[in-house]
Amino acid sequence: MEGTTGKKKIQKEFPETDEPVWILGRQHHLNADKSKLLLDISARLWFTYRRKFSPIGGTGPSSDAGWGCMLRCGQMMLAQALICRHLGRDWQWEKHKKQPEEYHRILRCFLDRKDCCYSIHQMAQMGVGEGKSIGEWFGPNTVAQVLKKLALFDEWNSLAVYVSMDNTVVIEDIKKMCWSPPQSSSASHSSAHLHRSALGQNKNTAGLCTGWKPLLLIIPLRLGINHINPVYIDAFKECFKMPQSLGALGGKPNNAYYFIGFLGNELIYLDPHTTQSFVDTEENGTVDDESFHCQEAPHRMKIMNLDPSVALGFFCKEECDFDNWCSLVQKEILKQQSLRMFELVQKHPPHWPPFIPPTKPEVTTTGAELIESTDKLFELEEEFEILSV
Repeated sequence: MEGTTGKKKIQKEFPETDEPVWILGRQHHLNADKSKLLLDISARLWFTYRRKFSPIGGTGPSSDAGWGCMLRCGQMMLAQALICRHLGRDWQWEKHKKQPEEYHRILRCFLDRKDCCYSIHQMAQMGVGEGKSIGEWFGPNTVAQVLKKLALFDEWNSLAVYVSMDNTVVIEDIKKMCWSPPQSSSASHSSAHLHRSALGQNKNTAGLCTGWKPLLLIIPLRLGINHINPVYIDAFKECFKMPQSLGALGGKPNNAYYFIGFLGNELIYLDPHTTQSFVDTEENGTVDDESFHCQEAPHRMKIMNLDPSVALGFFCKEECDFDNWCSLVQKEILKQQSLRMFELVQKHPPHWPPFIPPTKPEVTTTGAELIESTDKLFELEEEFEILSV
């Protein structure tokens, strides 16, 4: 019965068309697999406004309604990267179905508690160092910078987060960052280099490459002045077709959405503007996850109504994924002779400051404990200042 209801909803929400729907690098045909499309969308982690969580900073807001939408969209993009890293892009979520421990561990990273590494508490407090007061609205670039800094304290996922500047992605800098030694063990990195196979991959027991840190690539862009310039539309849509796609952050002024795909000239997005109650872990460590998945057909908006300030996201689990992404960009994005959406260059521009891969500050505590107070934040920001140039 539930499946029938879902099909009716999606038939109502989507027009009858032969055009494909693209969702985060996967193609769906409405006439053939509407139910698969709905399953694919509902598998994405959906983060919305929440209320009744512990006050941020001890005395701050206990709800992010009205100001936290871009932070929630940033959480959704990062969560999709973690799902791809641990469960794979084709992993599916079903209500009441037992899920692997990695899934619950990913979800716990985003719960609204100060000790969760990507919680609203951590993001809002790290935003203070980006010039944003707690309770102030973030733009796409600010949330990208916050995620880059918080990822330094996340040893489980061990992501390399690269946020491009001046609309330029530098291949040399990304390779330098993703092959940089693990913070916890320089010796093991040296050993990994010595024993890496001819394919350039040294597998650990989990089957992951121990040398290459999985890459979260975020590209903040301005695609026009007051409105999106139509010249960018085809390239923007092309990004959702790439297998590395994590979608885009954007929306309208003070209204952020997480864009996950498109149909024709309409963007498909998950909307964080629903206020739900705080959910904590169960005694066994699992999370009652039903409110973290959108089980209705998603919203759509005409691409020309998009605010020109956006941030594209991509995930490259291994170096070959990044090399493939570079090839796709050369073929599909850089074919535009003028007004390219962004540039991809091999070498670090000589007029830029030297690129230094960001590292976690040397402190006695790790993870979320580091950023419990705004005072500690400002101390951290001094150490980060040179790295975020």
